[in-house]
Amino acid sequence: MNALEILLGRRWILKSRDRELYYRMKDEAPAIKKFLTEKLGYQMIVNPYLIKIEKMPAKPENWMGILEFNDKIEYVFFCMILMFLEEKEAMEQFVLSELTEYIQGQYQEEQIDWTVYQYRRHLIKVLKYCVNSGILDVDDGSEENFAKDGSNEVLYENTGASRYFMRNFTQDIMGYTKPEDFQKEEWIDVDEDRGIVRRQRVYRQLLMTMGMYKNEQNEEDFAYIRNQRNLVQSDFEEYLDCELHVHRTSAFLILSQDCRMGRCFPEENTISDVILLVNGMICEKIEEGEIVPAADERIFIPREMFTGILESCKELYGRGFIKTYREMTTGEFCENVKNYMLELGLIREEKDIWLSPAVGKVIGKYPEEFMKNGGSDEQ
Repeated sequence: MNALEILLGRRWILKSRDRELYYRMKDEAPAIKKFLTEKLGYQMIVNPYLIKIEKMPAKPENWMGILEFNDKIEYVFFCMILMFLEEKEAMEQFVLSELTEYIQGQYQEEQIDWTVYQYRRHLIKVLKYCVNSGILDVDDGSEENFAKDGSNEVLYENTGASRYFMRNFTQDIMGYTKPEDFQKEEWIDVDEDRGIVRRQRVYRQLLMTMGMYKNEQNEEDFAYIRNQRNLVQSDFEEYLDCELHVHRTSAFLILSQDCRMGRCFPEENTISDVILLVNGMICEKIEEGEIVPAADERIFIPREMFTGILESCKELYGRGFIKTYREMTTGEFCENVKNYMLELGLIREEKDIWLSPAVGKVIGKYPEEFMKNGGSDEQ
């Protein structure tokens, strides 16, 4: 993997946890800095503790949260941990009770009672994320003991990385009231040059999302891709093993099998295989005329038809799935697949189901032998 793939695929490289990789990235950073700054508008942080690219999307996507968190209060606890660590020096130790008292004093929405198991579970999930990401080190004790008994202590050490988790804002954000305010702030320094903003927005969209689709709001951006296609492709190919595919109303950056840049689709899991099969079934229905794209290539299908496709996928190919998916009820299976496709942006729920053009870019099917033999239960 080259330096750009590694840095884009990770939140940061911590010197304390991967010294050899840290120095390798430090040596290679100058070679990619110009591309990051000019084409993507990304800043690179290089200091004695870590190396990090400040990655920002062109627009927020469903999958861009912290995947380990699934409740709003976990994000709140995490922000409070970052606030708590602002007052701590790097390598400074503290015990868990200091943190829990701090959260109780700061949280205004409701009264936090650590004798309630659910609050402890949420906090433990956040603390484990902090440890795994390198914000904290555990010097003594275990979070699981705190889960069993809220009086148990854990000794932590602040690594100092927490100060670099949040990006630096050039404006006062205290007056912001909606997510769009943060998006506007991102471009404020280059607002006088719409060409720079458009270029960086296009490159981010191609790099950070499943695909870019033409609509009334981004006609200028899509025109940029069509007019500058060779330049855009050359820029990406210089740093990544990839191809730029541009169609009438969509554009995709297709990575090679050897390119590993963070989270990509398909992932190495069964649900990705399922979705490849679903995509194949949808394409078959388009070829057979059962699904007809609109003049602008947008595709909407009734919810009942989409559910029917998922049910047919389980019925036709289910014996080739791992045990977890074989034993799911049809309703559970459909819900899992639908939610994953929503997360990746492959579909969108409106009055009907909107199908992303990316559905037709990556499809899968089982070998003919599988179908002839009726599938295999050995997976």
